[in-house]
Amino acid sequence: MKEKILVIEDAEEVRNLIQETLNLHGYTVISAGDGDTGLEQAISLCPNLVLCDVQMPRMNGYEVLKALRKNPSTATTPFVFLTGVADRDHFRQGMNLGADDFLPKPFMLDELLAMVRARLQHKELENKDKKDAIENLTTSIILALPHELMTPLNGIVGYSQVLIQDHQVAKPQEILEYAQGIYNSAGRLQHLIENFLTYSQIELLANDPKRVASLRNTEPVNARDCVATTAQACAHKVNREMDLLLQVEDACLSISLPYLQKIVTELIDNAFKFSTPGTPVIVVSGKNGNQYRLNIIDHGRGLTMEQINTMGAHIQFDRRIHEQQGAGLGFTIARRLAELYSGSVHIESIPLQKTSVQLCLPEVLSY
Repeated sequence: MKEKILVIEDAEEVRNLIQETLNLHGYTVISAGDGDTGLEQAISLCPNLVLCDVQMPRMNGYEVLKALRKNPSTATTPFVFLTGVADRDHFRQGMNLGADDFLPKPFMLDELLAMVRARLQHKELENKDKKDAIENLTTSIILALPHELMTPLNGIVGYSQVLIQDHQVAKPQEILEYAQGIYNSAGRLQHLIENFLTYSQIELLANDPKRVASLRNTEPVNARDCVATTAQACAHKVNREMDLLLQVEDACLSISLPYLQKIVTELIDNAFKFSTPGTPVIVVSGKNGNQYRLNIIDHGRGLTMEQINTMGAHIQFDRRIHEQQGAGLGFTIARRLAELYSGSVHIESIPLQKTSVQLCLPEVLSY
């Protein structure tokens, strides 16, 4: 099937030359002489690539791109500016709006063809990566789920069997211990199942541009209140309230409250899980330009650079030495959720000394 390319260019000679060149090389070309018409064609025909002039009457190229990125059906369509104005400010403005490339005018036809091939190949690789991600997810769940579920389930079965066998002779304190063991194992099992389901939903959602666009259209959230409350709950759960050091600032973020809570919970839970009681877990937040940054620092066993680079949803490190209580999904869930909102999660660590995890989220809004 031929790739469909939309050319939006008000100069008729340039538009016709581009169309003829691309047609000769096997592409299906749609053309428009102004931004309004081009925008309508992009939304209705869903091209594989948009080539668009910047300076046009009525609707300029920046306005076209902004509108396309807001529309779920064209939010991820590759977009290249054709421009005679290639200074740094114009380049930055276009990239901030989501442009994939710039082709300065005048250009050689060989340059045009090379750029078109590169953009289409890049998109094809992206689509393949998404397909591979879903296949890997399916394989990982099939391989990892049974083992991870059996560990807490064995605890439930084991404590239950002892309770059944010894209930007539067991002392009240022993019965309480058995019941506590069942409760703890059940809680671990519940958390595992919730994380597997959450991770699966995230991966499927990430490959649906319409759902991602809808997800980002949410009521803003007070980050300080959410982070402080969530951090205190995490500390209380492991009886380490005295280890928690909080210094969080006001920020209003465009992210779902449950998803922000999930991100913060998983990252702070890991900080407590992999550090020793009596050592501090520091949670600090602030703003840097139009970014919100949350830093979580612990002084636990840390990670090597190799471990950081190979972190994945079902990878656990030093399993034979350290029981990690789960499938290693927490960090991946936090990172993938942040990415859905154009954010990121970054780790720096010195083994046996310190680990710092930084969450960055854009779009800090005013109260």
